[in-house]
Amino acid sequence: MSRKAAREMAMKLVFQMELTKESAVETFNKINELDEYNNLQDQLEYIEDCVKGVDKNRQLLDEYIEKYSKGWKINRIAKVDLAIMRLALYEMLYREDVPNAAAIDEAIELAKKYGGDNSPSFINGILGNIIKELKNE
Repeated sequence: MSRKAAREMAMKLVFQMELTKESAVETFNKINELDEYNNLQDQLEYIEDCVKGVDKNRQLLDEYIEKYSKGWKINRIAKVDLAIMRLALYEMLYREDVPNAAAIDEAIELAKKYGGDNSPSFINGILGNIIKELKNE
């Protein structure tokens, strides 16, 4: 399975965590119930790291997102957009094997597939501003 498909699965699980309010462990343990599971075997470590990492670092991730969402509180952002941004930001901050530009590009692609009409530009704007801040640190 490609990293792209694994990232999509990780985003779905992050989204599911937000909806069900279950922990990352509970959510990840249900992965074998998903249709895509059989094709995921070689990417389970990446998916698990991302899902658990987003859960563990949610407060910091949300602080970054809220800082650049210009008047949008976290609870007003579409849950799918939030899941996409949390995952991308987790990759940017904690995954050395994922270039920042790739994390943003993939987030935009996920937004095109799962988000609303304005999701790609909204997500690109927020992540783009965060990347500028990270480069200046």
